[in-house]
Amino acid sequence: GTRLRPLTINIPKPMVPIGSVPMMEHVVHLLKRHGFDELVSLLFFQADDIKNHFKDGRRFGVKMDYLQPAEDYGTAGAVRFAEEFINETTLVISGDVLTDFNLSEAMEWHHNKKSDATILLTRVENPLAYGIVITDENGRITRFLEKPSWGELFSDTINTGIYILEPHTVRLIPPKTNFDFSQNLFPLMLSREMNLNGIIAEGYWKDVGNIEEYFLAHHDFLAGNIDLSLDMERKKIGEADLYLGKRVKLGDDLKIEGVVIIGDDTSIADSVTLNNSIIDKNCSIGSQSEINNSVIWPDVIIGGGSRLNRSVIGHRSQIGDNVVLIDHVIVSDDCTIGSGATVKANCKIWAGKSVDDGAILSTSLVWGEKWNRELITESKVTGLALTELTPEMCVKLGAAFGAFVGPGKSVVTSRDASDTSRLLKRSLISGLLAAGVDCDDLETLPIPVVRYALNHSNFGAGVYFRHNPNDYHLIDIIFFDGNGIDMPTSKLKKVERLFFGEDFRRANLDETGHLEMPQGILENYRADFIAAVNADLIRKSGFKVVIDYSNGGACQVFPTIFTQLGIDVVALNAHLDPRKFSRRPDEMQRTINQLSAIVRSLDANIGFIINSAAEKLTVVDDKGKLIDNQLLLMIMTDLFLRTHPAHRIAVPVGATMGIEEIASKYGVEVLRVRNSHLAMMEAFQRGGIDYVGGTRGGFIFPTFQLGTDAVLAAVYILEMLAKQKVGLAGLRGEFEKYLRAEISVPCPWAKKGQVMRKLISYTNDKNRQLIDGVRVMENGGSVLVAPDNLAAAFNIFAEAKSQDSVDNMISQYRTLIEEAQE
Repeated sequence: GTRLRPLTINIPKPMVPIGSVPMMEHVVHLLKRHGFDELVSLLFFQADDIKNHFKDGRRFGVKMDYLQPAEDYGTAGAVRFAEEFINETTLVISGDVLTDFNLSEAMEWHHNKKSDATILLTRVENPLAYGIVITDENGRITRFLEKPSWGELFSDTINTGIYILEPHTVRLIPPKTNFDFSQNLFPLMLSREMNLNGIIAEGYWKDVGNIEEYFLAHHDFLAGNIDLSLDMERKKIGEADLYLGKRVKLGDDLKIEGVVIIGDDTSIADSVTLNNSIIDKNCSIGSQSEINNSVIWPDVIIGGGSRLNRSVIGHRSQIGDNVVLIDHVIVSDDCTIGSGATVKANCKIWAGKSVDDGAILSTSLVWGEKWNRELITESKVTGLALTELTPEMCVKLGAAFGAFVGPGKSVVTSRDASDTSRLLKRSLISGLLAAGVDCDDLETLPIPVVRYALNHSNFGAGVYFRHNPNDYHLIDIIFFDGNGIDMPTSKLKKVERLFFGEDFRRANLDETGHLEMPQGILENYRADFIAAVNADLIRKSGFKVVIDYSNGGACQVFPTIFTQLGIDVVALNAHLDPRKFSRRPDEMQRTINQLSAIVRSLDANIGFIINSAAEKLTVVDDKGKLIDNQLLLMIMTDLFLRTHPAHRIAVPVGATMGIEEIASKYGVEVLRVRNSHLAMMEAFQRGGIDYVGGTRGGFIFPTFQLGTDAVLAAVYILEMLAKQKVGLAGLRGEFEKYLRAEISVPCPWAKKGQVMRKLISYTNDKNRQLIDGVRVMENGGSVLVAPDNLAAAFNIFAEAKSQDSVDNMISQYRTLIEEAQE
């Protein structure tokens, strides 16, 4: 229940009330209604609260037993722990889910299918937080993926966490072992071709996973969207519905709007306005107060003249007279808010805290829809500079990341040349130090050096700040694991939970982290760089090269390396400039035109643009002609396979289909991976991959680096050209037969899962790959359709050897996306 904090500080999540009844009690009532009267509760956190409430279950018409494993055995491992109770078909359901599914119908369907296990499924607008599932027309599960990114999304049909299991299926789970249903048991069943089915259940279902979902659950409850019984007296007051518990005292001149629930022994004074709210038992509401769209837990006192809007008040809290809670305020248990105080929007008050009389409690962090969807995507946080990504937010993010890394560890930081990146990096460093984490700041050294430092030293993690390459108004905060690769989503989700839960450790006075500027990393990087290439061959070749450093950190690192390699370099934009941290598309085109002109006028062998982070390479050939990213990928791949022994290479799913044609000439296998830098690095790290080529000017070679390094790629190109004694202009003609086009099709966020489900169904009989979106190979061409990670849109990439084929694929799939939204 960490994402529901501060509401779950003193109670376990299943005991959080919905409509004045704990969520788990709603689940027990549902089970009883469908004939399940022998219940076993597997408990972990604050187990006594649950036991004391339900006891032996007799009060609810069921028999309840309790088990409490000594360790966390995972979702499936915990069920195996209860094996002694499982001698017939068993239903598994979470105690903290809100649903009115017809469980009897699901059990009947399970038995008719003779299923080894059945998963109850439902469809949701945003499936990212859940496991997504595909079934065939008979309900048999064919594929699922736990908590995907937008790029991995292939359906809006999700796993609800409600399972029907046969005893022999439970015995597949190893005893007293951490074992998960989605990550372990179900993949095992699929590998053994067992009868694993999914039924799309009709009715309401919600995982109340965060504060916003808690509000939505109450909205749905009051609107009658879920079938939950209320054992209360109902009064009709005009258009409003008022539900009353026992011994409720109501004053005069009350204004009741919408649906209002008032629990036992609660007193409402005169002239109170209540609108779509729930007031639990033993509360007192003072005269002339207004409570709108709010949830008041038991034993709360609210003074006269106070105004609450869309807020939650925890157990035993006291709100003084004339208090204003503006919007989306969360007050935990045992808090005191003095008379005349104002609490501004989106503020959380943790258990036992006090706010003085007349005080104004505010927060400058107001999260919009984007942050409620997903904070961290593809190993980074991206937001509008100083609007979404503020210094205050970065301090909090630093504290959350520091809590994740752990006290006593050290985090490497660096940034691009901009003043905004410097400001936000220093803010994050403050949060790290406050969490007791040391910081080794590399100032403005580029990403390849940061990765090198992590991979060759004992640092815990790394963070890099830059302006987004595609929109300079945006800032990217990129997180690296301790070995230098992009930090996996599974780890960053823990950071996200800490961030939103605001539950992270603060260091004691003598534990504050240290800030240092490490020495020797740059010198070691340069030495390993030179050792990784054929320096003698490059020196003998006498290359003349034009390089644009993009006013980034590369200009601090690489001129020395080029000098050591004997390369005649004409350097452009070779100094740090905080005003030139990123290039707009029109500026980039002018830069390319300038580079091309200089290469031609100097009769240079090649021209390079190294982006400010030194990861992406843009290349102009010896004739001054630009080589686009897909063409560069083909040329680089062909050069590498000519000059290096290889058995298997990897490229992103969006790579040109020319890669397979090139690889087949050399008898090399091609592995396609997700369209992300992390997926490229993970493929290389797993072993068996000799080279990874990217679609954005990044490449990974079998050297001292784990990630893309633009200058290493540039030097590799020179080395391979020297071995082959050719120029780039003479190589490109062979690979320019492929025509490509791409478009973006608008699609609301809430429709993306639906579109992907229909797209999967439409392409079911086609030659396709489901990696990042759907890639279909047909009629001598290929088309990739993928949801955009950052925009309300789908992207379509089509490729063929004729323009008509490209145009037809673009038109066909654009129409499909538009119609699938209906």
